[in-house]
Amino acid sequence: MSDISVPPLDLKSLLAPHREKIAAEINEVIDSCYFVLGPKVEAFEAAFSAYCEAAHCVGVNSGTSALHLATRVLGVEPGDEVIVPAYTFASTAWCASYEKATPVFVDIDPATFCLDPKAVEAAITPKTKAVVAVHLYGHPAAMDELRAICDKHGLGLIEDAAQAHGARLNGTRVGNVGDLTCFSFYPTKNLPACGEGGAVVTNSAELDNRLRGLRNHGSFERYYHNEVGFNYRMEAIQGAVLNILLPHIEAWTHARRAQAKRYTEALAGLPVELPQEAPGAESVYHLYTLRMPKRDELIAYLREKGIGTSNHYPRALHLQPCYADLGYKEGSLPESERAAREVINLPIFPSMSEEQQAHVITSIRSFFGS
Repeated sequence: MSDISVPPLDLKSLLAPHREKIAAEINEVIDSCYFVLGPKVEAFEAAFSAYCEAAHCVGVNSGTSALHLATRVLGVEPGDEVIVPAYTFASTAWCASYEKATPVFVDIDPATFCLDPKAVEAAITPKTKAVVAVHLYGHPAAMDELRAICDKHGLGLIEDAAQAHGARLNGTRVGNVGDLTCFSFYPTKNLPACGEGGAVVTNSAELDNRLRGLRNHGSFERYYHNEVGFNYRMEAIQGAVLNILLPHIEAWTHARRAQAKRYTEALAGLPVELPQEAPGAESVYHLYTLRMPKRDELIAYLREKGIGTSNHYPRALHLQPCYADLGYKEGSLPESERAAREVINLPIFPSMSEEQQAHVITSIRSFFGS
């Protein structure tokens, strides 16, 4: 075991410089007794929509809730189909299932882990209502192609940017091509809350208004309900924390991109597949993802060296037991299945020291006898 320890993510060191400001903001919320929505959330919504270069932001209590609301306001109903990638977190598919629609799983582009536009177009049927494009691991999906496909077929387009705060494609921030874009502020995300949190970003005033009602029990005036809604409101403490941390996200992204560059340069030539950026894409490297057939052996070796890794996601969604009734089998979506077998995520976080990263690099090269 090495004297140097490198966790997959060190949230404590990331938050340490901001603890006093965070504590002061939380105390302010406690003193105000305005615990749900309110001025702190409104301030964050304004700041985050500006950061995303979009018109509107609606704060909610999780990324999962954000996806559900986005699906609801696009009019997805029982019997509809929603196209989603098979290789992503389960929430991407839950949003269809919550509305008793059918998630239609399609394969990914092996270079980016994002939706393959050709697979999307091939999966469209008369029942298709929407497409959910995930900017997986912080890399933007092929939004221009997906937007053209959705416009051609009259489909809604949702961006799942839970891992992609601030990512750009052809100079445009994610959140400006789809009809709605969903973010998570879960503590492991590039912009973390101190608990759960999420948001929906849109350039549509009509969708923004509907989202605000739905997140608050379908109500704009207390005890008067325009439609059956949800308790998806963001807590004021999370809005306050996010307001403190949002100004630092660009510096954090710069650090992540610099670390990714060092990994890529140092690991070139080894028998692994390294992350790629598509032309025009600027990934925010939520994760730095290697691919290799003997993934589990490397994970065990790095563990012995005091290095933590992660594996997102060890079983593709179309093969999860909860979706067994949809009839997918092994081999149905080969690129998603291969990714599930081969992916290993290396430590990457803004506060990682050069010594820690050097230890990871040296250990991987040692594993391969290099």
